[in-house]
Amino acid sequence: METYFNIRYEFDKARALSAIDECVRRGEPGYVCVADGVILDMVNRDPAYRRVVDGAIFSVCDSSYVPLYIKWIYGRRREQYCGSQIFMDIVSSRKYRMAFMGTSQEILDGLKGQLAKVNPDVAGMDFYELPFCAVGEFDYPAIARRIENDGADIIWVALGAPKQEIFMSLLKPHLRRGVMIAVGAAFKFYSGVNVSRAPQWMVRHHLEFVHRIFSEPRKQLRRCWGIVSSLPRLLVQEWRRSRRASRH
Repeated sequence: METYFNIRYEFDKARALSAIDECVRRGEPGYVCVADGVILDMVNRDPAYRRVVDGAIFSVCDSSYVPLYIKWIYGRRREQYCGSQIFMDIVSSRKYRMAFMGTSQEILDGLKGQLAKVNPDVAGMDFYELPFCAVGEFDYPAIARRIENDGADIIWVALGAPKQEIFMSLLKPHLRRGVMIAVGAAFKFYSGVNVSRAPQWMVRHHLEFVHRIFSEPRKQLRRCWGIVSSLPRLLVQEWRRSRRASRH
């Protein structure tokens, strides 16, 4: 793992999947954050939220821009491992029993049908619509009992950042085992309902945010402004860290 912009990233896909597998094998509870630009911005604005992200086993890099920043500042080549990719990598592996939590029942039903084509075992897994409420109002003991009774190894959570990361940190103390992974919009992308991911040419050219702005303009413009307004400060801070590290 490597720390950039105050986030502990695991960029190596094989090591990320191996660490998740090891946590499942040991029967320990934990969670993984999928760190996009929103999380990058909030970690550096909100100390309490930073502690939540620090409490993860690690974060994978969902931002296509962070590897560019690392290359500019450190001259190191790192790759994005986005939430929708780790989601499909694990689902298609057919290694785990999984639970899927969050979003709407319509999306969950569509997701179940689509994923069953990739992994037929999904048809017998739990798809659970969480109630619409503040993050502090969930019945965490009841949710943990449902997961325990189901025997899920991997718990996918889709509530959107920053809610889903806080949710995982509050649920973890009630779990005996299971790795939670927050994947944001991945449920929508793979459900076949309403929302699709940007075309690959936009992803390759770091333009996925444009697709999201047109899909959800009010929400995404607000998020983009937060990221853009904090970015110059974060780049300067990281550049200074790199200079200090090179001297020592």
